[in-house]
Amino acid sequence: MNSKSEAFMTLGAAKGWSEVGQNHPHESAILHVLGEATYTDDIPEAQGTLHAALGLSTKAHARLLSIDLEPVKAMPGVVAVYTYKDIPGTNDCGPIIHDDPILAEEKVEYVGQPIFIVVAETHDQARHAARKADIQYEELPAILTPEAARDAESFVVPPMRLQRGNAEEAFRHSKNFLKGKLHVGGQEQFYLEGQISYALPKEGKGMHVYCSTQHPTEMQHVVAHALHYPSHAVVIECRRMGGGFGGKESQSALWAACAAVSAATLKRPVKLRADRDDDMMVTGKRHCFYYEYEMGYDDNGLITAARVQMVTRAGFSADLSAPVATRAICHFDNTYYLSDVDIRAMAGKTNTQSNTAFRGFGGPQGAIAIEYIVDEIARNLGKDALDVRKVNFYGRNDEEGRNYTQYGQKVVDNVIHDLVGQLENESAYRARREAIDKFNATSPVLKKGLALTPVKFGIAFNVTHFNQAGALVHIYTDGSVLVNHGGTEMGQGINTKVCQVVAHELGIPLARVRASATDTSKVANTSATAASTGADLNGKAAQDAAATLNKRLRAFAAATYNCDPDEVVFANDVVYAGGATVGFPDLVQKAYLARVQLWSDGFYATPGLSWDREKMNGNPFGYFAYGASVSEVIVDTLTGEWKLLKVNALYDAGNSLNPAIDVGQVEGAFIQGMGWLTTEELWWNKAGKLMTHAPSTYKIPGVSDCPEDFDVRLFKNRNAFDSIHRSKAVGEPPLLLPFSVFLAIRNAIASVGGHKINPPLRAPATSEAILDAVEAVREQAAA
Repeated sequence: MNSKSEAFMTLGAAKGWSEVGQNHPHESAILHVLGEATYTDDIPEAQGTLHAALGLSTKAHARLLSIDLEPVKAMPGVVAVYTYKDIPGTNDCGPIIHDDPILAEEKVEYVGQPIFIVVAETHDQARHAARKADIQYEELPAILTPEAARDAESFVVPPMRLQRGNAEEAFRHSKNFLKGKLHVGGQEQFYLEGQISYALPKEGKGMHVYCSTQHPTEMQHVVAHALHYPSHAVVIECRRMGGGFGGKESQSALWAACAAVSAATLKRPVKLRADRDDDMMVTGKRHCFYYEYEMGYDDNGLITAARVQMVTRAGFSADLSAPVATRAICHFDNTYYLSDVDIRAMAGKTNTQSNTAFRGFGGPQGAIAIEYIVDEIARNLGKDALDVRKVNFYGRNDEEGRNYTQYGQKVVDNVIHDLVGQLENESAYRARREAIDKFNATSPVLKKGLALTPVKFGIAFNVTHFNQAGALVHIYTDGSVLVNHGGTEMGQGINTKVCQVVAHELGIPLARVRASATDTSKVANTSATAASTGADLNGKAAQDAAATLNKRLRAFAAATYNCDPDEVVFANDVVYAGGATVGFPDLVQKAYLARVQLWSDGFYATPGLSWDREKMNGNPFGYFAYGASVSEVIVDTLTGEWKLLKVNALYDAGNSLNPAIDVGQVEGAFIQGMGWLTTEELWWNKAGKLMTHAPSTYKIPGVSDCPEDFDVRLFKNRNAFDSIHRSKAVGEPPLLLPFSVFLAIRNAIASVGGHKINPPLRAPATSEAILDAVEAVREQAAA
């Protein structure tokens, strides 16, 4: 670029034309506040719309002896009832392994499994009618827990194992040794907008489905297979979701298929909206995990050998359990170098809802185990847990070879040392530790706890081919721009960030750019908006499309104003071409009259990725995001009640595209992760029925659970990987930050025994779990 062009760039920057890195509000924020944002249930219903509901199993594992649907058909308003026999195509909605029927056939495998569809004139009529079926069962033995599944060798996929070095030999040479067990519960996604699909039949055996989904292309495949249609006959559209968190990645397929089958058969629009109870009874959650672990370590707390067995409750079908278990294995290390490891993971087949994706996708379950263990090592050695963490951090650069993960990927740009050091100082960690020790020494009932925990999280889909995205960018003759991309908006701000990227590339204000609904007829063969890759992939694809338009308009402007293309600069809604200036809309109008193409497609595929799932080795991630948090809690050791007093969090968002949105995402992820580890308890009775299936029995965090002092900041960094504007993902990694809350509670409980005993605290750390751990410490201290 010549000096004149650089001058124009400086001029543009001085006028504030850069649209990335700015604190823009969410593009739909005003619509959200005013209640004007259109969700699937807000779409005006077409004439003749009917409503569907699902008839659900009341047994955990049983053969279906008979199904009498006459009482259902006799209910007011009922139009039709369908079973699996009425599905014209494939009765399957499994995303990887085809073991998940849309409607049960000869047997049911969990309480809540859909058996039939009832379609009625109204939603309430359909839901009431669905309860009237007379179904006779022959009950079969049911497996309900991960441990029971392991003991019965009941798995949805074969067990996995990753080894590095020689763990057996390393254990023999380890100076210290510990072993233990840990239970970590699952978590309901609890999106505010439940599962919903609205199917409208189109001419020539076409189907248009408005669906609240993170994966429109997967919904297109499932609906096409269920109807026995080609993919081009099915359009899936999603303007926005009222939350997804992974629960609408694969499991929206069941609802889309049922609505579409009903609509195709009746040739009338059909809406299937799940009530909260039905939603929670039918859909899968975050996988709960059971761990058995052994660790060798030296007197400084350096881990010298590690062995862990992770068993998860997969549910009755495979769904996404295999990649969830894989990511758990890949994140067991968290921020720590493990020289000799033996990691096993088993996805237990149980007669419960088929568990699925949830923000973090196995990463939190893998990393919580090592954090729990490091906490235990520190207590055994009488050291501060932070000091033990620092001893085990991955090395910087090529420091003694301590920068390769257990699966063989090199850790570059390891900023965890600097990030944790900054947080330690800014949070006054050491002084607060001393103050808490003094408080606890004089407080027999109320005990305070403090913990600082780090995060390292890999960004990309473990399945390499999912790391691709497409986009379309249209410039209209008035200078306004429309963007369509393959990502889905679930409140996380992907549309805002993608529009910022396009505005920046074209040198125009963000207000000129609008994102349209995600639509399989516009960008085809998309990946799910998941794995924290939404802005990374779709931002790059949109940038590619906008760059093509920039190049075309630059060439046109150069020819029009007799200058070199390198002298053309787009900035602040103005085009500087040599010595001339012209408004962006004016240049666009001139380009249209000159028949310059004003739309372009874009595509991006993440480079450098590889994964061998048999050897469990490769480079599955483009880069790592880092973070750390300090949490301070107070626990009532007589009641088990606790309160989060203060949080300091520092997160590595790289060169943030939108700091305001990123800070909001960190805050939300922190509270959601805190809920998983403290209040959100899933409970099945002995008959296999989920009893926590409504807000009355399932406790998500509320405003009163948030700390009064909640200090979240972004760590100044620039992604070493060539991500979109060198930013880093912010969707999933921050959910691991509240490990510090759980371990601060454990720290408070440990003070009951003078920090000499490791409290056997399970997650979620409900009041009951806290009291159990307190009692165990007291009993052991008295022994």
